[in-house]
Amino acid sequence: MNAFDFVVPRTVAEALAAGAGEGSAYLAGGTNLVDLMKAGVSRPARVVHIGGITGLDRIETLPDGQVRIGALVRNADLARLPLIAEATLSGASAQLRNAATVGGNLLQRTRCPYFFDPASACNKRTPGAGCDAQGGETRHAAVLGTSEHCVATHPSDLAAALVALDAVVEIAGPGGKRETPLESFHRLPGDSPQRDTELQPGELILAVRLPAAAASFAAHARYVKARDRVSYAFALASAAAALKLDGGRIVEARLALGGVATKPWRAREAEAALAGAAPGAEAFAKASALALSDARPVGDNAFKIELARRVVVRALTLAAAGTPKALPALPASPFGVSR
Repeated sequence: MNAFDFVVPRTVAEALAAGAGEGSAYLAGGTNLVDLMKAGVSRPARVVHIGGITGLDRIETLPDGQVRIGALVRNADLARLPLIAEATLSGASAQLRNAATVGGNLLQRTRCPYFFDPASACNKRTPGAGCDAQGGETRHAAVLGTSEHCVATHPSDLAAALVALDAVVEIAGPGGKRETPLESFHRLPGDSPQRDTELQPGELILAVRLPAAAASFAAHARYVKARDRVSYAFALASAAAALKLDGGRIVEARLALGGVATKPWRAREAEAALAGAAPGAEAFAKASALALSDARPVGDNAFKIELARRVVVRALTLAAAGTPKALPALPASPFGVSR
């Protein structure tokens, strides 16, 4: 690990001033950045610790019904909406949830083994170096949103749930404040995979805001995650599904996928097909096929496409049955039993 300056600002303004310098990195819970620094993947010249800034650790209901979640809110505190709670509980151990923050969760880097290995070629880590995942171990590689330069998946469970609920990201930077839909916040790799998000240098996430309409899906919302082991593994395929039902029909649907794409993947074509349909096997199979219609295997991971289709059907089936009063003992697991 290289030597670096450590700065502890007291306000957002101080943080932005400290983070404006070249080679600066913001630190909150540290559950991702510290790992990257230990591995030599990230070598910031200045670490700006924002964990003590007052006001960024609050969850507020705004007058218009929106819910504003501060960037420093710990993942352990996200229980306002069932979909978000189930996704968060499936993502990490209690110790990590007590440390990891919402802003940090959205900004976490891929867990692709080639990215974490400085001896491997990785365009995301070193632009122009190549991609050793191409032709290498691809079990966990993406099948949606890939390019010839990068096939790494985005690792966040929480981000998939937030994308499904039309979350908006509030951002502050040298040029002032702005906001952007979370769906467009993460970038496809294209020919510049080193840029994970639309954040500009020195910008900082202030909060994530959920629209008032998100609450209308609470009665029929589920997150399902297939993984190599039930306990705290990254997803091979996951789905956040939320439905609004009336008169035996789906009035509106929300669907986002995780573990299969280079960013949290909103399945809008599948949502459109579900609107007006009767909930059931036929409608859900059609939606799952549409959600994965653009999927292409990389190496030997074709199984992920069929797995993701089945996860989507399972998530929609559970959502249609209704959100349980208490989460399953194994949150988001296909083997969990609702109560």
